[in-house]
Amino acid sequence: MNDRQNTIVCVFDPQSPRITVFQIHEWIHERLHLPQLDVRIIHIDGPRRSVYIKLATSEQSFAVVQKTAGNVEYRHDSGELSTVQIELAGMGTRRIRIANLPSAAPDRAIRDKLSIYGDVKEIREETWPRAYRYPVSNGTHIAATCLKKHVQSHLSIAGNRVLISYEGATANMLCCNEADHQYHECPRRRHRIAQQFQPSKISWVDIVQQGTTCPHPELVRHSITDM
Repeated sequence: MNDRQNTIVCVFDPQSPRITVFQIHEWIHERLHLPQLDVRIIHIDGPRRSVYIKLATSEQSFAVVQKTAGNVEYRHDSGELSTVQIELAGMGTRRIRIANLPSAAPDRAIRDKLSIYGDVKEIREETWPRAYRYPVSNGTHIAATCLKKHVQSHLSIAGNRVLISYEGATANMLCCNEADHQYHECPRRRHRIAQQFQPSKISWVDIVQQGTTCPHPELVRHSITDM
């Protein structure tokens, strides 16, 4: 779809009951409150349980994401409630989840770190769903960011090594933050392993400097015979 900045995507819970096209249109009208004149395209991707809604302007799209805080409930005919995730389509604005960051960490630290990847629009704390007894913060930060490039999967924020995830993110390696190979094929990892198993060389000067008493005489004999 073109003009992805103008498009929001509504991702329905894949475990929830199926709904009809008519029900989707009514839900958009009743829960998202979108005027008919502002809606340009409604594209339903059944296999992915996603609905793409193209609006007149990017400002309208972002306003929907901001107003809903990225989540809207859907009430099925049976009375069951399921959560629908709302976000911008394409590279555009992504809801970046930041895990392993203490809640006391200042938003400024998050904004400064992510600013090299795009424009940070909003930062908030993710909460447990209403299905749980305590719908409080779960310790994960959410940063709505208009991306210019993909974010590394691991970053250092306020002295903490955090895990970054969002829709469409590349799977960067923990050891090198590269995305063109698997972990077991990482050249930096292989190099470190090779260094760990490389036998150390002890020179005669090292032995003399350490004194006449050596805790590993066999290693000393081996080193001397290699001279």
